[in-house]
Amino acid sequence: MGSVFQSFQEGFPTFLLWTGAAGLMLILAVSVYVLLTPWKELALVKGGNGTAGLALAGAIVGLAIPLASCLASSVSLLDLMLWGIVSLILQLLAYRLTDLMLRDLPKRIQDDEAGAAIVLIGTKLASAMLLAAGLWDPALQRF
Repeated sequence: MGSVFQSFQEGFPTFLLWTGAAGLMLILAVSVYVLLTPWKELALVKGGNGTAGLALAGAIVGLAIPLASCLASSVSLLDLMLWGIVSLILQLLAYRLTDLMLRDLPKRIQDDEAGAAIVLIGTKLASAMLLAAGLWDPALQRF
């Protein structure tokens, strides 16, 4: 039983550091996402727009998926930071392309049309899963 507590005592600070770094990257990426979108999710959500809440929740989960993949497969904190930043930038670019392709999306989100948010969530989660899978490196036997 002593070895379990010793392992916890040695590993817990690393867990906090790595998870904290990933959490900070997620907060920064969500902030950038909110600034990039043509509609203002937080104001819409505060005003009772459920569709904006769905779209923002989908974006947060979509950003977290590749970041979680990085967290699970990184071999060092620097590795986590590097691949985490790369994955978040790529995911933000994918989101921006999605937003641009669905031209009437900002108006539909503002008009509280759930169908628009569902399509948006689907495309964001799909791109997140593809990106997360692409982070796997068989040469390093990551994962």
